[in-house]
Amino acid sequence: MLLQGIFPPVTTPFYPDGNVYFKKLEHNVERYSRTPSAGMVVLGSTGEAIMLSSQEQRDVLKSARQATAPNKVLIAGTGVESAIETLRLTEYAAELGYDIAMVRTPHYFKKQMLPANILAFYRTVADRSPLPIILYNIPQATGYDISPELVIELSGHPNIIGIKESGGDVEKVRRMVEGTRHIKRSVTVTETFDAVTPRMLAATSANGGEGGELVSIGAASGTPLREKPSSSAVTVVGNMKTRQKEAGFQVMVGAADKLHASLEAGAVGAILAVACFAPTACYEIYAAWKEGDTELARLKQERIVLASRRIVGELGVPAVKCAADFNGYFGGLSRLPLLPLSGEAKNEVEVLLKDVRN
Repeated sequence: MLLQGIFPPVTTPFYPDGNVYFKKLEHNVERYSRTPSAGMVVLGSTGEAIMLSSQEQRDVLKSARQATAPNKVLIAGTGVESAIETLRLTEYAAELGYDIAMVRTPHYFKKQMLPANILAFYRTVADRSPLPIILYNIPQATGYDISPELVIELSGHPNIIGIKESGGDVEKVRRMVEGTRHIKRSVTVTETFDAVTPRMLAATSANGGEGGELVSIGAASGTPLREKPSSSAVTVVGNMKTRQKEAGFQVMVGAADKLHASLEAGAVGAILAVACFAPTACYEIYAAWKEGDTELARLKQERIVLASRRIVGELGVPAVKCAADFNGYFGGLSRLPLLPLSGEAKNEVEVLLKDVRN
């Protein structure tokens, strides 16, 4: 499955009493569905997944799934400390129609998280998962940093298709990209090389007929820069024309302040908390890079650096939610022990957003 572009890791809204505010979650997801984002991540770190009960996690997955536009890739954060609980949540996400599972590195028993433990955990999950898996490394939250060598070793598993690397180390991104270049897989994409998922194909077949006809066409003219079509055969499924494209192990990043540098190092896209309040500003960096306009990408990158470092990197989820409120999404409160921002911090967030209004 193709991973590319910008994904907001959607926040989980709460009522003042702490219960999940599902209507506001659906409101946000519907708005993200109208942005240039490639899709959404539900139950990521910014979604406060670790603060939710098992039932709340399932309810959040269901609510977000129902509100998502059919052309958006849906990634479920299903990583739990044990392999068996990770698989249970992954299986539920698959039943709902999610496209990919994002599995956080286990970290609680840090001294026992040796390479053998990590390899066994991910291989067990990937062997049994009904969804393709992306690894999720966020050392600033977990205190555990998966090594490039382990990532490279895991990249050979046919059901592990990529990683979200949130550590912010561009050189590490480069090492992972270089070390996984030998991985070659064929993925289904649209005629214009956007991602296609089984959920999208099922929807278009239901709306547009049986499909499945192979049509021979010449090599596409006007192919987007950096795209290399691997086949000229187009398959028509319902109302959707698809083709095959070669993709390797796909590295996504989570540090918005280093997005352009990471793309230049070989990343294919990003899952960014900044995209929760400014998805278009993040997309513009990706689009400029995709078009080969380095100077424009650099200028767009500079616009979000301060907001990324201060709002996301230092003030955290409460500030991300505050920024979402300022930019027309519903942010609201976080769950304790995360405290609301002070008035001074809210003013600071608003100032930082002056150039990144959505």
